[in-house]
Amino acid sequence: MNTRFQSFTPAGNALLLALGVALLAACGGGGGGSSPPPSIALSGTVATGRALPNAGLSIVCAQGSASTTTNASGAFQSTLSAAAPCLITATSGNTVLHSTAFAGGTFNVTPETELLLVYVAAQLGTTEGTLIANFPHSAQFQQTLANESTVLNAQAAVVQGLDTQYHLTLSAPNFLTTAFVVGQPGVDSDLETLLAAGAIDSNGEPDPVAVTLMMTLGAQHPLPPPPVTPPGTTGGTGTGTGGGVGMM
Repeated sequence: MNTRFQSFTPAGNALLLALGVALLAACGGGGGGSSPPPSIALSGTVATGRALPNAGLSIVCAQGSASTTTNASGAFQSTLSAAAPCLITATSGNTVLHSTAFAGGTFNVTPETELLLVYVAAQLGTTEGTLIANFPHSAQFQQTLANESTVLNAQAAVVQGLDTQYHLTLSAPNFLTTAFVVGQPGVDSDLETLLAAGAIDSNGEPDPVAVTLMMTLGAQHPLPPPPVTPPGTTGGTGTGTGGGVGMM
């Protein structure tokens, strides 16, 4: 009788089954796909020197998207299943403004945030329109807007550029992330000052002179190219801070 192939005992079968389940789990088997992105909460105010009530907001993130509207005071809140960074587009009649969020938290949408994106786009050697249109599919654009230092350096450059061009001093340099209420000193009073100086046009959008200024300044301070990822490896998500705030 050939006895080389023996049946396993019940205990042995159970052990093999347990090992198989563990191996399947380690290899990602069992279906289910990738995990959904975590939830992030975004809030802020949409204003041009006046509130934009009932403005439609489109929020497009590196992963996930959502839409919402502002309340009667121009404020908004949204909790969405998404991964930052995000681009925010606010539309109210003929006024269309953009902003960005490198994480969850307070991120306003104003003519100043529009100029911030113009500046960053110029640093990347492109236009704001191209940055917005290609953001969902561009790792470089997403990495740039995820870099808090890069975004805040651009904010500082916008403030310095506006101060110099229009001979004024803005009282709230952190216009992107500072919570504010329309009609109170700070970000909103700065918007009124910019409107009176001609930096904001009658539609509540940045004046072409201000836009051209930020395109010029951004191009003078280009961001370094993203690191080259060797084949077969996973690239990082960071970028250099780059982009000083020097003037023309």
